[in-house]
Amino acid sequence: MQSTSERKRMKVLVVDDTSTNRQILQVFLSRLNVLVVTADDGAQGVAAFEREQPDLVIMDVMMPVMDGYEATRRIKALAGERWAPVIFLSALDKEENLVAGLDAGGDDYLHKPVNFVVLAAKIRSIGRALTMQRALYDERQRIAAITDNLVDGVVAINDSGMIQWCNPAVENIFGYSQQEMLGHNVNMLMPEPHRSQHDAYLLRYLNGGMPRVIGVGQRNMLGVRRNGEVFPLDLGISEMRVAGSRQFVGVIRDTTERESAAEQLRENADRLQRYHDAQEAETALAQKIVSRQMQREGLQDAAVGYWLGPNANFSGDVVAANRDAAGNLYVLLADATGHGLGAAICTLPVLSLFYSLSQTGTALAEIVQEVNRQLRATLPVGYFVAIAMLRLQADGRYADVWLGGVPDMLLLGESGRLKRRFSSANLPLGIDHMELSEIAVERVEVRGDDQFILFSDGLIEAANTQGNPFGYDLLLSSLAAQPSPPQRVEAVRAALTRHLAGCAAHDDISMMAISCAPYARAG
Repeated sequence: MQSTSERKRMKVLVVDDTSTNRQILQVFLSRLNVLVVTADDGAQGVAAFEREQPDLVIMDVMMPVMDGYEATRRIKALAGERWAPVIFLSALDKEENLVAGLDAGGDDYLHKPVNFVVLAAKIRSIGRALTMQRALYDERQRIAAITDNLVDGVVAINDSGMIQWCNPAVENIFGYSQQEMLGHNVNMLMPEPHRSQHDAYLLRYLNGGMPRVIGVGQRNMLGVRRNGEVFPLDLGISEMRVAGSRQFVGVIRDTTERESAAEQLRENADRLQRYHDAQEAETALAQKIVSRQMQREGLQDAAVGYWLGPNANFSGDVVAANRDAAGNLYVLLADATGHGLGAAICTLPVLSLFYSLSQTGTALAEIVQEVNRQLRATLPVGYFVAIAMLRLQADGRYADVWLGGVPDMLLLGESGRLKRRFSSANLPLGIDHMELSEIAVERVEVRGDDQFILFSDGLIEAANTQGNPFGYDLLLSSLAAQPSPPQRVEAVRAALTRHLAGCAAHDDISMMAISCAPYARAG
């Protein structure tokens, strides 16, 4: 029998016909506190899956007896409604291999040799998803148990008025069995003239008409039982949007409990309104805080051009610029995990530290170390911030550069010519401890007519309706096509708009263009 601690551990099935690969994966996964089961080929993998019921399958593609694609199809069939994620590991790196793996039911695809850092991250991500799925399943079971034991009847209908589901209380109230009601028009529960008028009323509402019952709280109505008895009832109907369709849930109570039902509904309505008002106030406050953090005077510097394109109400991308007392220009572009308010909150400590430390002329490596320390102390596990940071000397002779987890930074020369690309050799911040001696800041000589281009992955990964990303080639060509440095940000923005052709970007987008011209102090 498994112990309680073993039941909580993830169980992973490794299917690979190479014993060395199985051994390496078994040792690696064991270090992640994972229970490991192995199989030598696809057929054995299917049998092991049925026997062991693992949480995750790591599947080789090319194997004797049965290849990974066929084994995955059979595993998915055995899993039924249960989510059994499959990660393919293969030396095959062509696009059609990836497509074949996904078509077979695979959930992810990694190339050999395996990047164990990426594999560990994917396993942790899948583990979190499995935990949430199980919690959701348990919650649904609890809700179903509660609903089935409610005194009130609960009935769900679609936008054609057909009954999709009802709880046992509806059977008790109306005298019909569930089998007699499911798939039939809900007007079977109404007396005349409501029965004849219901479909027309529902159609008017769906076409924009004013609601009479839907969403207006409890109403005193009439129902008709299976034996023809007409009786008074309280009825409240709520509308939901499920997978793009409109559905309605009605809560029914006999009139004998009318007063208590009305009181409960009023309390619920008040509670929901207070929650809604509190959420609105919190959202407005958050927007104000983030906006105040973002809109600093440094972004208006003549050497700085920028563009922010949020994917939601809040952007997980931020840009910042500031000069110290000596006129040295500090620049930051950050891209936090995820989107929306959660991602925006992750960037607040970054902005605060960046502005306070750059104001005092702090060395770039020290800023990186302090931001990393703060993020590790405040962000939940699995959250991090990719960062590009730049410090441009006031005399425009050289710049310090540090990148962590962001796309390549570009250095343009005269007429938009690409002089150099700076690739990120560092992890995003918030993941691992960093000693100051480990933080390698690169110093590069620049000319007054040079320009640095910084951007988040949302720019180059923005895909059009054909699935083609914007990419480096279009970015570089749009930059080179604009001879005026101050206009290059807008040139890229226009090029992206043409590329997307009305298709929405699926990630936050940020870009900065930093002129290397010497700083002219006022006065």
